[in-house]
Amino acid sequence: MPADRIFVEEGEVLSQRSFPGGQHRLRMRAPRCAAAARPGSFVHLRCGSGLPQRRPLSIMLADAERGWIELLYKTGGQGLTLLSTAEPGDTLQSMGPIGRGFSISETRPIVLLLGGGVGIPPVLFQARRLAGKDQWKPRLFLGSELPFPFALEKHGKNSRLRCAEQWGVPSQLASNAGLNGCYRGHVTDLARQWLSELPRERLPQVAVHACGPEPMLRASARLAAEFGVYAELCLEEYMACAVGGCAGCTVQAHTPDGLAMKRVCVDGPVFPAEWIYPQAAA
Repeated sequence: MPADRIFVEEGEVLSQRSFPGGQHRLRMRAPRCAAAARPGSFVHLRCGSGLPQRRPLSIMLADAERGWIELLYKTGGQGLTLLSTAEPGDTLQSMGPIGRGFSISETRPIVLLLGGGVGIPPVLFQARRLAGKDQWKPRLFLGSELPFPFALEKHGKNSRLRCAEQWGVPSQLASNAGLNGCYRGHVTDLARQWLSELPRERLPQVAVHACGPEPMLRASARLAAEFGVYAELCLEEYMACAVGGCAGCTVQAHTPDGLAMKRVCVDGPVFPAEWIYPQAAA
């Protein structure tokens, strides 16, 4: 996201809901960010007045008309633990939207969205972005070892994400924790099963968009290489400034122009999978 489209806003907390495993969904007012946000972009959020250092959080949903953004996070360190105490009516300072998000291509209308744990927000946002548009055929595959922080509904023996189904986006859930109604295994295994049933002539129409922990991203790159489909990965890295100044979040990227160090915050966080895991295609 160009620097002139990054906004610092003091926004009211509209709601905060807690879920098992220290998961939280926070909705806050940030109208300029909401209007410019794209799936894969994030905000650098000040978690409370007593903690000046910000935390980067992916935008999960944005409503430009109503002027709010929604975030999903899991408590662990001091900052996000402090954030979990925020209540409706409190004010938080956000800086965003930051970063380059997922691309879309009319030649690849079948978009497989793979999200793991707190990597779910960018792909859920992309599902909402593509929902209801005739040229796109998104499918949502989500994995978690914790109960999903969303309303679910039953389809036979399987659970699905209610909001995605309401958008018209088919969803499937995976877990290794034995969660009821979930495929037993990794989310990439679930996606592999679906791809293996797709007619081979349709594979060039597929794009994989993934976000989650590093092992899942690596597996997503291998999956894409296995079926010869294009893939983009949304990376998660520790960040200090989040605007490219400190270069603390750089990753090694194998670009068409050669090896380069890319800043996850502003050059990403979304990159072509083969840039990050070129060995997957070898």
